[in-house]
Amino acid sequence: MEQGKAAVGWAARDSSGALSPYSFSRRAQEDADVTIKVLYCGICHTDLHIIKNDWSNAMYPVVPGHEIVGVVTDVGAGVKKFKAGDKVGVGYFVMSCRSCECCGKGYENYCSKMVTTCNSIDHDHDGAVTQGGFSDVIVVDEYYVLRVPAGLPLDSTAPLLCAGVTVYSPMVQHGLNSPGKHLGVVGLGGLGHVAVKFGKAFGMRVTVISTSPGKRQEALEHLGADEFLVSRDQEQMAAAAGTMDGIIDTVSAWHPITPLFSLMKPMGQIVFVGGPTKPLELPAYAIVPGGKGIAGTCVGGIRDCQAMLDFAGEHGITAEVEVINIDYVNTALERLEKNDVRYRFVIDVAGSLGSGAA
Repeated sequence: MEQGKAAVGWAARDSSGALSPYSFSRRAQEDADVTIKVLYCGICHTDLHIIKNDWSNAMYPVVPGHEIVGVVTDVGAGVKKFKAGDKVGVGYFVMSCRSCECCGKGYENYCSKMVTTCNSIDHDHDGAVTQGGFSDVIVVDEYYVLRVPAGLPLDSTAPLLCAGVTVYSPMVQHGLNSPGKHLGVVGLGGLGHVAVKFGKAFGMRVTVISTSPGKRQEALEHLGADEFLVSRDQEQMAAAAGTMDGIIDTVSAWHPITPLFSLMKPMGQIVFVGGPTKPLELPAYAIVPGGKGIAGTCVGGIRDCQAMLDFAGEHGITAEVEVINIDYVNTALERLEKNDVRYRFVIDVAGSLGSGAA
């Protein structure tokens, strides 16, 4: 069997979540594969959950990272979509069965055999644990590689591979992308700020809903939201009752959700894209009288992700990022845990990942 490609990354070895240099081997490139030099990789809250084993599924050592932007360095003999030098992205997953109903409908993200970009078993290849984008190189089947539109800055495009498609996909699926409709965005963090940008690009009226009055100026003046609503202010909430066509809730911590349903018109839809670890409380009276719906979304399929990138390219949409060197990553993760980032950390992998791994 052909030997895999040597790689260098930063990995967590235990539930402390502390990352340190790590040498490993990528799987050997096959005919359908693309080899990518990683240029930038965003840091997602999911990475924090994985490295700290919050979901009790960590397979250490773990190299996190699934918001990857890079350049193609080599392609297999059967690759048709990409060539060396192409700017590309890799998101939350790198494999699915491609034969089930979900895959057939373009929802590979819900395939029962989906292989995530890190901390998953790659049964179709070498059976090893997948390692993510906090590393210098990655080998991916071309089907799961996305084309980055020309003109988008690569560092601030990286978070779109997860945060971007996570909000874009449900907006399209649930009709929250029509000009003139009123969208509520709960939370103004890594996901929320991108949702505001997509909502405005769709031509919607966008209201940011937050517990933090101090974010009003940022939401209205910098991100272009139309209104700002403090969720703890009962008068503001009452004044906005029944005005929204739908809501994207991006908050990853427990929060009261019953008041949010009162903001929506009858038949309104709320979509949860955050992942609180404690159960949310929802009494029937919040949804039954107005026929209101509730849904969840986990990233998006390949089709939606490429459509999102193309839309972002047309409208110049990127994330607001703080670019860091790899040796700052542990501090960045500590800050992320405290929500001390505006709004997404992105690692300059190619510019800062040295050798000396172990």
